[in-house]
Amino acid sequence: MTSAWTNEAAIQQWDSGSTRESMEATAVSGDFSKEHLVNPVLLRLLGDVRGRRVLDAGCGNGYFSRMLAERGAQVTGVEPAASLVSFAREKSAADISYLQADLAHLPELEPFDAVVCSMVLMAIPDWKPAMRACVEALRPGGLFVFAIVHPAFEELFGTWREHGEYRRKEYLAEYEIVGRGASDFHRPISAYLNEVAALGCRVREVVEPGLDPAHGIEAYARMPNFLIVAAETGCPIGQ
Repeated sequence: MTSAWTNEAAIQQWDSGSTRESMEATAVSGDFSKEHLVNPVLLRLLGDVRGRRVLDAGCGNGYFSRMLAERGAQVTGVEPAASLVSFAREKSAADISYLQADLAHLPELEPFDAVVCSMVLMAIPDWKPAMRACVEALRPGGLFVFAIVHPAFEELFGTWREHGEYRRKEYLAEYEIVGRGASDFHRPISAYLNEVAALGCRVREVVEPGLDPAHGIEAYARMPNFLIVAAETGCPIGQ
């Protein structure tokens, strides 16, 4: 990352930008995109979670942790931003425990059957240690599922609204994308998939979900704004 951003700065931005109003508005199923595009795919890829230990890595306000707990999972949510983890604990169900920690510096935990990291990695300046921590938290043969803004179609809605099509001038470089609440960081798709492979995982499925045209948002019906990857642990890291 070539900018002055650090994980600590990004966490502070998320912490200060997460208002009570915004957290309440997304407390049940996240925002529109998560409800209609991301969550259904994550739940399908995770499969039957009853009785399984699941780590929600970067759980935000805890809405997905609560969805998993409702489906019978034993959930641990990890979130570094104080305002978000406080809200998550307030809304907590009995089968959820929350830890305030940077994903890149997780405490030692019992191995999980699955780790889900939804809409987090593209928001972390130093993202590779966070991905490594997610994989290391899994038991052998465990499932790692992550969702990110699709690197080829970032800022899709805004450019489509302005031009009637999607436009992008740069793809191969790594750079910061300044957002209203917090920044994301662009990296090519290959950066994420190559890191998954380097960590000894086998990719099971890659999903680029499209929106049902009935919702009337042409950009999301024609092009994928999200990339979702399911991988399983295989050989030990470093071998």
